[in-house]
Amino acid sequence: MISKKSSLALLLVLLCIGAEAQVNGGQFAFEYLRLPNAPHVSAFGGISVASPTPDINLALQNPALMRPALHNQISFNYNNFYSGISNTNVAYGYYAPKLATAFALGVQYLNYGSFTQTDNTGNQVGSFNASDYCISLAASKQYKERWRGGATVKMAQSQLADLRATALLADIGVVYEDTANYLTIGIVAKNMGFTAKQYTSGRTNNEPLPFDLQLGISKRLKHVPLRLFATIHHLYEWDVRYNNPDDKKSSAVFGSTDTTVSKNFADNLFRHFIFGSEITLGKRVGITVAYNHMRRKEMVLEDKKAGAGYSFGASIYLNKFQVHYARSFYSIAGAYNEFGINLALNKFIGGGSTWKADYPNWEK
Repeated sequence: MISKKSSLALLLVLLCIGAEAQVNGGQFAFEYLRLPNAPHVSAFGGISVASPTPDINLALQNPALMRPALHNQISFNYNNFYSGISNTNVAYGYYAPKLATAFALGVQYLNYGSFTQTDNTGNQVGSFNASDYCISLAASKQYKERWRGGATVKMAQSQLADLRATALLADIGVVYEDTANYLTIGIVAKNMGFTAKQYTSGRTNNEPLPFDLQLGISKRLKHVPLRLFATIHHLYEWDVRYNNPDDKKSSAVFGSTDTTVSKNFADNLFRHFIFGSEITLGKRVGITVAYNHMRRKEMVLEDKKAGAGYSFGASIYLNKFQVHYARSFYSIAGAYNEFGINLALNKFIGGGSTWKADYPNWEK
């Protein structure tokens, strides 16, 4: 049993080593793939790879989180992002008992609106649109009692006026679920792949894709309905500090500027972490709070720190549907509010025994 688990972990590591993108944010093509796909994910700090909550949107964060309990659950999320950008996400889950496999389909669409087109001298000659979208298909299977493995294949496209770029990507994840001790551990390698079509033809090098290796741990307290979680991102890269000129120190003695950016071990370490908690009230209401240290350090202004890096959320879990809300703080420009709804289609629409099947959240 140990050797099989080790082989599974080794396979995941080898796949991660094969990923080409080894640069940090702001230098990727298809950067929108990093955006949270639902308010519940935003409430977790933007990433959630180890939450056992029965929310179909989490299966697109880590394909191994897709399981029979999410059978026939569909989610709709539509929000106005900053600057009037519309952000739409849809997810649907289905369990095929004959294949003993759970599937999840996801669609992400961002519309950036219309822009004024000008010539080289600044004369207006028309307008153009810009948009991004991604279609994802995930599948997962149970291994032994506590393990699930999953994979997602994705086709992402970006359009700017009459220019288009296309990428083919994959995520691979593993989840360990110990229901007796209320412990969940998840690891996922995201956005491994290549650019199938570039904006401009004739390029000899591909744009880097937003690869990431993420590890999550969540633990519910035994006698309190409180779950604590920690997510670690950028596991493949140690130094994720932004090379900010404001970090350069001036010497009061010699009147010169030190061009070497100060490297703080603790700051760099915690930039890899997202911490948070989720408390359940009466088994129907969930309250989430999270802190993303990297987001705070990169978005905060020294003289006006505001709430950058913090996020909050509330969820209502009913028999036939769920309602999710999140409020994320990026900067003093204001918080970002998100709403979403999940429906259990098998409880709204009649069908055969397979369609109506209702499965437990996790195997006991």
